[in-house]
Order: sequence, then structure tokens, then C-alpha cells
Amino acid sequence: MYRNLFTEYGYDKLEIEKRLQNIWQDIFVNSETSVYHEVGEDMGFVTDTGNNDVRTEGQSYAMMMAVQFDKKEVFDRVWKWTKTYMYLDSGIHKGYFAWSVGLDGTKNSDGPAPDGEEFFAAALFFAANRWGNGEGIFNYEQQAKEILHHCLHNQQPMWDKDNKLIRFVPGWDFSDPSYHVPFFYDCFAERANEEDRQFWKEAAQASRAYWKVACHPVTGLSAEYAHYDGSPELTKGHPNFYSDSYRTALNIALDSQWHGYDTELTACIDRLQKFFCETVKDERDYIYKVDGTKIDEKVLHLVGLIATNAAASLAATDGANARRCVELFWNTPIRTGERRYYDNFLYAFSFMALSGNYRKY
Repeated sequence: MYRNLFTEYGYDKLEIEKRLQNIWQDIFVNSETSVYHEVGEDMGFVTDTGNNDVRTEGQSYAMMMAVQFDKKEVFDRVWKWTKTYMYLDSGIHKGYFAWSVGLDGTKNSDGPAPDGEEFFAAALFFAANRWGNGEGIFNYEQQAKEILHHCLHNQQPMWDKDNKLIRFVPGWDFSDPSYHVPFFYDCFAERANEEDRQFWKEAAQASRAYWKVACHPVTGLSAEYAHYDGSPELTKGHPNFYSDSYRTALNIALDSQWHGYDTELTACIDRLQKFFCETVKDERDYIYKVDGTKIDEKVLHLVGLIATNAAASLAATDGANARRCVELFWNTPIRTGERRYYDNFLYAFSFMALSGNYRKY
């Protein structure tokens, strides 16, 4: 079920495993590159080094990495910090998590970002299956079910109940193509509260259909923010293929591993890899509109882009472009410096996927 594309392409097994373990060390341990900080005896958080805050995105990514790497102590530390400082216990968003808080736990927002909630729920379900449930907030399965209940039944749901598509934020009627993780929704359809399981089954299919209209028919690029018909959302300033968008290819790749191949989505990925390998080549570090028009501005997260384009090879037609993307990633080191947080999580997830180590528990 879990392909190791690196070995299929001839890379050394021992070197792959060494690099995998080094990625964990670089993100969670090594002083020069780590973004993880332990607090007291039983808590921890991840810093978005580019914005000097803590985000549900990063906390949930850390939990997903921890369960994949079998690091229960890190998982529990991050989850306890999240519940202590990010949980919203009142107001219209009660039951959600503040998407950004300060390093001291002070909330910067009273609203959530749905990609955090869906990753929290998936990571908690996987933790329940891998380690078993504990008590209180460490009853992982119950915590995951509560999160998903709020996602659908709060005053401002995170999903549009009619079209089954995730919103960019509750109360806004558009989406973010990179938020769509139907391979998680398949899990939710098996493990969420009984009354919501059919919704998650339908949401998974709706998201796969959404990718097909959100990815441009020539370039394969998707916008950061997009309407429910897949067209770029023009009023909020995020209509281009930019930082959020890189995750779409990674998510399609994981969906192909966990759910199965879809010829239309393979075509989307083939277009994307052709665009970067043949059309723009050495100018991949520029921002592009979804139709391929170059914007005279450099990207913030080139390492993350290279990583996710490589992960996309799991869903691509095996050929020169798929192999070029993997080779470029293999020869790209993990990022250092101020902006390393986002790039290195995308780097980690992409490497995990390509080596067959991003798994459903």
C-alpha cells in the first residue's frame, strides 16, 4: 500500500532511513534548525519562525509527525500545550482552536483555521490506534470525535453542509484547495460519531472532485484561496499559486497512496510537473498566477515547493518529469534560517510520503 518511490528510483535504502531520522532531529532536536520547544515537565510547542507565533497548523503538523515517528511524549506535550493555550471555550467559535497565539500562549486571534482542526483529529485517531487511549485530554479517540462534531455542528461550521467542501475559515463562502485532505475524511467516515460518518464519506468524494476544477487545465496550478467552482478568489489577496498551494500536490499524492489512483488527478499532477520541469525550468522560484503568468516576485518557500513537487510523483505518470522532481528534492537540503518552519514541515511530509512512511494508523 505504501510505495517507497525512492527505492523504486534506485536510491539506497540505508541512506533513505538515515535521512528520514535526520529530518526528525532537524525539526525537533538540533539546536540550529529545531522549531520545537519544551515547556515545563509536560508541554511543548512549535514556533512559526517566519512569524514568531504558534499556529494550529504547526501544532497539528507536529502531532502528525510525532505519531508517524512513534514519539508519544512529544505528541502528548504538544497536545497538552494546544489544549491549554489555544482551545476556545466560549463565544461563536467555542470548541475550536485559536489559529495563532503568542509564544507565551496569549491568543492573537479568537478564530480558527480549519486545516488545524482536521490535522488534529486525524493525528488523534492515529494516536488512539497506535498507542491506545488514556484519560481526559489523552483519550485521543474521544478528543478527535469532539473536534469533528464541532467542525460540523458549531454555530459557524467549518464545512459547507450543502456542497461538503471545507471553508477557508468559518463564515466565509470559499475554500483553500490545499485544505482538502480526503484521505483523512475516509478515516473520519469510519471513526467519527455515527451520525456524521455519511457526511465525511461524501466530503471525501466532494474534495476529490473539487481538486479537478481547482487545478488549472493547462498548468495544474491551484490558487491559495478559491471559490467552490475552483476559480481563484480575487478579493482577499490570495489568488495565485503561492505558499498554501504547494500542499495541494502533496495531498493529491497521499490520496493516491491511501485511497487509490484517479486518472484525472494524475493528469493534474502531470501538468503541474510539466509546468515546472519544462515550461519554467530554472524560474520555479517566481510566483505564478494559476494560468502560468509569471509575477515578478520571488517565492518565500522554494524548499517546500521543491519537496511537494517531488511528493507529487507518487500520483504522477512515471516518466522523466516525475524522476526529475524527485532527484531535485533528493539533492535539496532541509532549510535553515528564519523561514525554515513551513518549508521543513513540507519537506518532512514529502520525504515521509516518498519513502512509504506516511501511514494511516
